[in-house]
Amino acid sequence: MRKIYLFDTTLRDGEQSPGVNLNTKEKLEIAHQLERLGIDRMEAGFPAASPGDLAAVNAVAKAVKNATVVALARSRVQDIDAAYEALKDAQDPCLHLFLASSPIHRQHKLRMTKEQMLEAAEAAIKYAGKYFTKIQFSPEDAGRTELDFLCQVTEMAIKAGATVVNIPDTVGYLYPAEFGNIFKTLKEQVPGIEKIQLSAHCHDDLGMATANALAAVLNGADQVEGTINGIGERAGNTALEEVAMALETRQDFFQAKSTMVLSEIARSSRLVSKLTGMVVPGNKAIVGANAFAHESGIHQDGMLKEKTTYEIMSPETIGLKESKLVLGKHSGRHAFREKLIDLGYELSDDQLNIAFSKFKDLADKKKEVSDEDIRAFIEEKIVDTLEIFSLQTIYVTYGNEATPTAKVRIVTHEGDVLEQEAEGNGSVDAIYNAIDKATGEEVVLSDYSIKSVTHGKDAQGEVHVVMNQDEVAVQGRGVSTDILEASARAYVDALNRLIEKRQLNSGNRRDKIGLV
Repeated sequence: MRKIYLFDTTLRDGEQSPGVNLNTKEKLEIAHQLERLGIDRMEAGFPAASPGDLAAVNAVAKAVKNATVVALARSRVQDIDAAYEALKDAQDPCLHLFLASSPIHRQHKLRMTKEQMLEAAEAAIKYAGKYFTKIQFSPEDAGRTELDFLCQVTEMAIKAGATVVNIPDTVGYLYPAEFGNIFKTLKEQVPGIEKIQLSAHCHDDLGMATANALAAVLNGADQVEGTINGIGERAGNTALEEVAMALETRQDFFQAKSTMVLSEIARSSRLVSKLTGMVVPGNKAIVGANAFAHESGIHQDGMLKEKTTYEIMSPETIGLKESKLVLGKHSGRHAFREKLIDLGYELSDDQLNIAFSKFKDLADKKKEVSDEDIRAFIEEKIVDTLEIFSLQTIYVTYGNEATPTAKVRIVTHEGDVLEQEAEGNGSVDAIYNAIDKATGEEVVLSDYSIKSVTHGKDAQGEVHVVMNQDEVAVQGRGVSTDILEASARAYVDALNRLIEKRQLNSGNRRDKIGLV
C-alpha cells in the first residue's frame, strides 16, 4: 500500500497562531513527542526570523534522531545561510525554500514578473544545493497560481535540484476537486515529475483543509503537511491526526496509509494544547472531548449492542483508555511511577521527585486523583522555563461591598523575597496588580481564560493568560484546585517567559513571515 509521508509544521506554522510563543524547552518537548508519534519530517522553525528561532531550530536538530528536521527559508542567500547554521548538527536535515508564485503575490508583494520569479527561485535552489541534499520548494499561494505557470515552476524546481515540490493552498481558497486537479495535472504534464515527491499544504479558511489534503492524496500527492490539532495562522492548517485516521479508517478507498503511531495521537494533542494554550474544541474530529462521547438514548442503545453502530473508530486506537489505577493520598511512589509510565511519561529521578511532591499536595486536597489531574500538573511545570520569579504565597481579601485587596510574596531566582500589596477591580486584578508592583514589570494582559481540568467541586482549574510588553507577546499557564492561585501562577509563569524571551532575543523581535 502506498506510503504517505507526514510533514509536521506545528513548531513553525503552528507557532504562528496568534498568541502562541513556544520557548526552546517546549519546542524540544513537542519534537520528542512528534518522534514518538512517528512523524516523518518536522519543520522546526524559521532560523532567519531571529537569533532565538535559529537557536531553537538548532536545539531540535541536535535532539531529533528519528525524523528529518526541516528549516524554512525565503529564497534569499542570508535565509539559506541561517538555515544551514541551524541544521548543521541534524542527522537528516532538509531545507524548505519558498517564493510566491500567484499573480496577486507577484504583483503586489514581490513586484516581479513570471520570469523574475523563476530566476530568483532557481538561483535559490541551486545555491541551497551547496549545503543540502534534501530541498523542498514551495511556490507560495500555488492554489491561486495559473496552472500552466505552476507547471513551469515545478519543472524549474526539479531541474534546479529540488527533491520535494510542495503545493500550498496558502489562503484556504480551493475546494477538493480544484486542488486535486492541480496534482493530477502536474503528474501528467511536468517532465521528470517521477524524480520528486509532491506535497500538499492546506489552510482551513473555508473549513476544507483536510478534505483538500485527502483530494491531493487521491491525485498523486506523496506527502501531506499539517499540524497537531490543526493549529496555525488564521483558521489553521490541515490536522495531521485527521489525515492519518482517514487513511487508516478508509484504507479500502484511499489505498494509502501513513506510518503515524496512532496510539500516540491523544497524548500529542494534549501536549500541544497545553503548551500552546490553544484549547481543543469539544467537537473537534478525532481528538475533541466529544469525539467518542454518546448522549443520545438511541446512540447509547446501539453502542451497548454493537459499538460499530455509531463508532467508526475506537478510542483505544488513538491512545485513549479507561483508568485502571485510582490514586489518592495513600498511594506510594511506586504506584505513582507506574501510573506515569501507563500514561506515557518518562521522567528523570529529579523530575519524578518534583512530580510526586505535586501529586501528594494535590492528593491532600482531593479524594481521588484522576488521570486528567496528573496530566495537568505534569504538563504544567515539570519541563518548563527558568523560574526567574516563583510564587510563594498569596493572600486575598474580598467582599461584595469592599475593594478587593491582594498581598503576594515572590521569591527571585537569586533568593530575594519580594512582598507587595495592591487593590483591584476584582480578586484576580488585585493579585496581578500586586505581582506587577513586586516584580517591577509593566505589561498588558491581552487574554485571560479559565477551564476545568477535571470534574466535581474539587476539580482543578487551569488558567491561561497572554500578556504583551512592547511588541513581545507571551503566554503563561497555571493549575490549582484554587482558581485564584492558578491565576497567580499563570501570570508569574508568563512573566518568566517574557523575561527569558527578552534576554534570549536581546531586543530582536520575532518576524513571523513564513507564509506558505
